[in-house]
Amino acid sequence: MQNYLIKNITIVNEGQSVHGDVLIKNERIEKIGSALQVPYRVIEIDGDALHLLPGSIDDQVHFREPGLTHKATIYSESKAAVAGGVTSFMEMPNTVPPVFTQELLEQKYEIARNTSLANYSFFMGTSNDNTEEALKTNEKKDRVAGIKIFMGSSTGGLLVDNYLSLERLFRDSEVLIATHCEDEKIIKANLERIKASKPMLEPADHPLVRDENACFESSLTAIQFAKKNNSRLHILHISTEKELQLFSNMLPLEEKRITAEVCVHHLHFSADDYALLGNKIKCNPAIKAPHNREALWKALLDDRLDVIATDHAPHTVEEKSGSYEHAHAGLPLVQHSVLMMLNYVSLGKISIEKIVEKMSHAVATCFQISNRGYIREGYMADLVIADLNTKTTVQKDNILYKCGWSPFEGKTLAAAITHTFVNGNLVYGKGSWDESQKGQRLNFDR
Repeated sequence: MQNYLIKNITIVNEGQSVHGDVLIKNERIEKIGSALQVPYRVIEIDGDALHLLPGSIDDQVHFREPGLTHKATIYSESKAAVAGGVTSFMEMPNTVPPVFTQELLEQKYEIARNTSLANYSFFMGTSNDNTEEALKTNEKKDRVAGIKIFMGSSTGGLLVDNYLSLERLFRDSEVLIATHCEDEKIIKANLERIKASKPMLEPADHPLVRDENACFESSLTAIQFAKKNNSRLHILHISTEKELQLFSNMLPLEEKRITAEVCVHHLHFSADDYALLGNKIKCNPAIKAPHNREALWKALLDDRLDVIATDHAPHTVEEKSGSYEHAHAGLPLVQHSVLMMLNYVSLGKISIEKIVEKMSHAVATCFQISNRGYIREGYMADLVIADLNTKTTVQKDNILYKCGWSPFEGKTLAAAITHTFVNGNLVYGKGSWDESQKGQRLNFDR
């Protein structure tokens, strides 16, 4: 493996931006300093006018393998992730078949071991009937991201709505529980009421079907279970102003037992965008009225919301087309999440230090990931070089998702990712790829 010396770069880490050098040796960050001299052969990278960030860790993606590989694979989506500055991901269990057994879980790890260009972990799936099997994840607490509970909005047996099963999972899980919170009964009632009032539903009806109450009631239920059992709960993709009253910034992140995630698309889009993008931005939970977006930004900046992720969920153009009711929910985002947030830096909405905190540091802290998420000596060299003076236009010929499209298509973003290191290997550098080294399985300090 090559060793690298990144010279004269602005290092963004732990709330500060400082000028210096970083030496990468044998997968790790060997030395951080200024005017570093190295007595052995290295490849030097001139970092003048560039920024060095810890690789982003995305705690919620859907890479569709096994079973749905016509629209994505672990290889294709991890490559897109790396090109966008995401060096580690945690992937969800709603593949085909769903990950309801430990054997199926390990099969996904084997696929990633052979094909993923980024580091990886996977969530164990839960159903009303696999509680015992799901709780075997306790034996792998240092090797598995956590267990995922769909408390609404899922198919294929993944919806867990049996309160006895929920009680057992929240009581006995020794690993982090990640939840998708939307109340299925409220959603169905809303759907029937709206269908009765008009001849055909359209994309703009989506936030009315999957409304604020559906999200709030389900999130409240999850928090009640967690508080009763002192569970480690992480609620995914918060999308409403109403839910924000359930979260606090009174404790440092490492002491929180209940944490929350916000996704890039809920920070960027609002219900006003259905008029132009239609089913392309149909996702669960829904993108909602603009006041929710503004409240999410405020809660992100004051630390009620702990991490930024994507919920990357690719579908083919055909699956997103047609009538609202038949269009699949989800959008591809992982190649452009870091760039989109850097674009908000250019607009003065957020600082680059805060982006690094929410997309790298906080994810590592929240999940207790070993030796990643920070630029520290001895840590794994998952590093990203960003050029804040070069723009990136999202267009068909540079989209790496297997599905081949992006909701940001045609948009020019204010920065570019020039280099991405994964475990010290320069996987992506100025458009060139080195796929000789695959990503590694994430470990957790639990």
